[in-house]
Amino acid sequence: MIRVDLPWPPSVNRYWRSVNGRVLIAAAGRRYRTDVELVMRLAGRIGIGDSPVIVSIQAFYPDARRRDIDNILKAPLDALTHAGMWDDDSQVEELSIRKAGMDRRNPRLEITLEIA
Repeated sequence: MIRVDLPWPPSVNRYWRSVNGRVLIAAAGRRYRTDVELVMRLAGRIGIGDSPVIVSIQAFYPDARRRDIDNILKAPLDALTHAGMWDDDSQVEELSIRKAGMDRRNPRLEITLEIA
């Protein structure tokens, strides 16, 4: 089992941008991927390769605004792929996310990964 805390992600609405008819990862998404890569490197996390994985996420919100919980998922899963945690996020066989509360000082995602 691997547990890692990731920073609060940009929403799906800020993750993508359309430029000249092409859909690209926006600056906020690219920054987030870089931040996650740094977190993983500093934590000394080694990837799991191509193993199937079960992912559980505890989301600690930055404020009391209403948000769709499913908009939280895209950025961290893509960032973990980019950081080399797994080969591709299609390896995720089970995924759960829970609103765990609000933490204005340290909004975050507490992520637990288990080999399926």
